[in-house]
Amino acid sequence: MPLLHTTGRDARLLLVLLATAALHTVPAAPAAADEPGWTAEPAAGTAAARPGGARPYFYLEGAPAAVLEDRLALTNTTDRERTVTLRGAAAGNTADGAVAVRPAAPGPGAGDAGSWFSFGAAATVTIPPRTRAVVPFTVTVPPAAPPGDHPAAVIATEAGREAGVRVHLRVSGPTLTALTVEDVAVRGRGASAVVAYTLVNRGNVALAPRPALRAEGAFGEVPVGGRRADPVELLPGGRVELTEPWPGAPVLDRVRVTVIVAVPDGAEAAASATAWFVPWRAAGWTGAGLLGLGGTALAALFLVRGRRRPRREPADGATGGTDRTGGADGGPSGKPAETNPAPEHELTGASR
Repeated sequence: MPLLHTTGRDARLLLVLLATAALHTVPAAPAAADEPGWTAEPAAGTAAARPGGARPYFYLEGAPAAVLEDRLALTNTTDRERTVTLRGAAAGNTADGAVAVRPAAPGPGAGDAGSWFSFGAAATVTIPPRTRAVVPFTVTVPPAAPPGDHPAAVIATEAGREAGVRVHLRVSGPTLTALTVEDVAVRGRGASAVVAYTLVNRGNVALAPRPALRAEGAFGEVPVGGRRADPVELLPGGRVELTEPWPGAPVLDRVRVTVIVAVPDGAEAAASATAWFVPWRAAGWTGAGLLGLGGTALAALFLVRGRRRPRREPADGATGGTDRTGGADGGPSGKPAETNPAPEHELTGASR
């Protein structure tokens, strides 16, 4: 039978507090040995639904102090009774960019969206065989909750097995997009070379940045790969450490690698680092041979870069003058002016 609805806000709140679950009979389905025999998903028939009523996640939005309502569907396809426990949890990024549930906070507060969930008496639900239970729940936004996205999830647990349903929760108010690219570095050599970097979301909305790489060597642009096929899901406050393979890294060169990150609004953030590629470990090269190879490599690189630099004519018109501005990079005594990574550039933008 369908979930009963009554008119009036008091009646709806009473319904939530009582946590009345609607039970629907479903056909039996054989479960594999590694399957629990039950599923958890958003109940159909409300906003953000796909064709046919199915929803991939919850989407809730409200102002501070608002009470938001939705429903979870638990389906038992086995021939035995199931008892499922429900709770809310905050979500965040892992170091490699995945989205995971955060550990429960020690107490309620505006900083932990998991503590905003309430299932009333239905925090533990018993589902008869071949039955679907529709369980209402509320999300109470604290009065002091900051605006922006607060990623969360509804977690269902039974006999040690957990299933999570994403909750895209937004508190109304000004939104800020702020992204930085940090710690750019080249690791490894040859086919095992990778470009490592860190992305940090310093704003209050979730981002889907698409990193791309560029490299410039002493002889011009160096192929380093294109833009990532799939964007990274970067939640507010998230910090992810990513690597991009560079199997075609040069054997002998001085390369400046730049990581450029674009977000859907068209803005970009970027940061760079310089890496030397010298075949120190070539077979048969040891001792003086390595020193000779290194000196030749350095001389060749600076010679090429020096030839690319326009020659300065002496102010008095004499010939044979010496350019005393420094080496190929403009530094004193022929040394590169910049060998350390450039500071990160922050991408910011606000909207209402």
